[in-house]
Amino acid sequence: MEVLREQYEKEVVPALMKKFGYKSKMQVPKLDKIVINIGLGDTRENPKSLENAMNDLTQITGQRPIVTKAKKSIAAFKIREGADIGCKVTLRSDKMYDFAYKLMNTALPRVRDFRGVSSNSFDGRGNYSMGIKEQLIFPEIEYDKVDKLRGMDIIFVTTAKTDEEARELLKLLGMPFHA
Repeated sequence: MEVLREQYEKEVVPALMKKFGYKSKMQVPKLDKIVINIGLGDTRENPKSLENAMNDLTQITGQRPIVTKAKKSIAAFKIREGADIGCKVTLRSDKMYDFAYKLMNTALPRVRDFRGVSSNSFDGRGNYSMGIKEQLIFPEIEYDKVDKLRGMDIIFVTTAKTDEEARELLKLLGMPFHA
């Protein structure tokens, strides 16, 4: 699955150098890491949901997630400080490129009525975030074993300085942005 890394070296770097006028290929922005987060609201009522979410995330990414805890108590949400509220995985190097390739070429096309992802979800510093409504779009998840549909946040952290550079980088890597 070295496809995306090779594509980056052979096609993306020269295209970005030409478009933005970089002098060295070390100036070219690259994908730094991908963070996948699942936030759970029902861990107090259903403690097994955290375990199921962690198993789903492990199957999707091939890496064991860490449990995220509440930073402060919020009475309206019935959350206490230090309570388990979700899980996340940070992918780097080969696993990051494998996940990005699988997301762009296998999972996203399986979304019902898919027309592309929004190109407005950049943070101003070259990072892109997107949300997925259900984990069933990934081929590793078996429909029969799913206890509840869970969404997830996927954040692409790049070394790009501007949103325009990051958008071009992700577009050249194969991210299907809609017009």
